[in-house]
Amino acid sequence: MEPMESSASQTSSQPSRQTPTPPSNGTSGQAQGLINWELAASTAARLTPPGPVLGAAEISAAVENLRLMADRSVQHVHHITGLDAARDLRDSEVLVVDRASWAKANTQSFAVMLRPAMEKMLEGRPSLAPGAASVGGAITGSQLGAILAFLSSKVLGQYDPFSALADSSTAPAAGRLLLVAPNIISVERELNVDPADFRLWVCLHEQTHRVQFAAAPWLRHHMLDEIENLSGQLLGNMDSLLERASAAARSLKDRAAPGAAPGRGAILDLLQSPEEKAALSRLTALMSLLEGHANVVMDAVDASIVPSVKTIRQRFNARGKDRGMIEKFIRNLLGLDAKMRQYSDGAKFVREVVAAAGMDGFNQVWESADHLPTEAEIHDSKLWLDRMGL
Repeated sequence: MEPMESSASQTSSQPSRQTPTPPSNGTSGQAQGLINWELAASTAARLTPPGPVLGAAEISAAVENLRLMADRSVQHVHHITGLDAARDLRDSEVLVVDRASWAKANTQSFAVMLRPAMEKMLEGRPSLAPGAASVGGAITGSQLGAILAFLSSKVLGQYDPFSALADSSTAPAAGRLLLVAPNIISVERELNVDPADFRLWVCLHEQTHRVQFAAAPWLRHHMLDEIENLSGQLLGNMDSLLERASAAARSLKDRAAPGAAPGRGAILDLLQSPEEKAALSRLTALMSLLEGHANVVMDAVDASIVPSVKTIRQRFNARGKDRGMIEKFIRNLLGLDAKMRQYSDGAKFVREVVAAAGMDGFNQVWESADHLPTEAEIHDSKLWLDRMGL
C-alpha cells in the first residue's frame, strides 16, 4: 500500500466507526444481508487507484495543514453566510482520510440510508435461503465496492450527516466531515496551484455543508426520509426493476456511441412512475440547494482570503475537459455530470435569492422543510421568493 494510505490508516484520522452489526434474524437482518457491506469496503480498498507517494514527514505535514485549513475556513463560512451555527461545530468531527477509509465510511452511510427501503422490499416476501442470501450479498457488495473504488479517487471532501445513525452508542450527535488527503494533494499538483490556498478553498465548500446541517437540525432526518422514499419506490417494485435496468443499460450503450449526446445517467433512466419522478425531483432540488450554496460560499472569497483563488477557479473548472473515454462512460452511468449541473443550478438560485432578498432572506430556507425550494423554484427563483413573501 502506498505511503499516503498506509500512514493515514495508522492515525486517528481514519474513521473508526464499525459497520452496524446486522441482527441475526428477522426482516431487518435479511435486509442488511442483501449487501455484504464489509466486502464492499474491502473490494473498494483493493481496487482503488494509487495516489501520490509521499514520505512520512510529508504525510504528517499535509494532515496537519488540512486540519488547520478546515478550522480556519469556519470563520469565513460564518462571515459569508451569517449563520450562527458556524460559531460552534463541536457536535461533529473532521477526519483527514485516505481513499480506502473514505470508501469504508460510505459503506456505513449506505447501510443507514438503504436499510429502511430494503426492509420494506422484503416485507411479505418469502425468506431467502441462507446460501442464496450470502451469494446475493457478495455480488451486490462487490459491485458497490467497485463503484466506490472509482469514486474514491474523485472526491476531495464530503460531509456525512448519517454516521451518527450507524451506531448511536459511539457516534457523535451530528455527522463527520471527511477530507480525502490523497485526492486533494493529487489535484493541487495536477493544477500546479498553491497547496495552502487550494486546501482552504476546498475546505470552504465542505465546511459549508457542515454548517448547513448544524443550522437546520431537522435536515438530516428530512434528507434521510427523501432518500428512503426514492429508494423505496425503486426497490419496492422489484418485478419491473430488472426490466427497467436492462432498458437503462441499452440506453447507456446508445449514448456511448460516437457522436451521441450526453445523457442524464443510466441509473436515472430506471425511474418511470410519477411517484418515482416526484421523489427524485424533491431530492434533486435539495441536493442542488446544498451544493449550490456551498459553491456560492466557495466563490465568495477573494484574494484577501485565498490569494491565488482566481487561478484555482480557472484551472479547476477546466480540468473536466481532459477526461478519458472510460471515465466519461462511468460518469454517464452514475449520472455524475447531472450532479455537476446541480452545482451550477443551485448556485444560480442562491445568488438570485441573495441579490433580491439579502443573505438573511435566503437563510429562511434553513428554518423548516416547508421553506426548501422545489425543483421548479430552483430554476426560477422568483417562484420561491413569491412563495416566501420576499
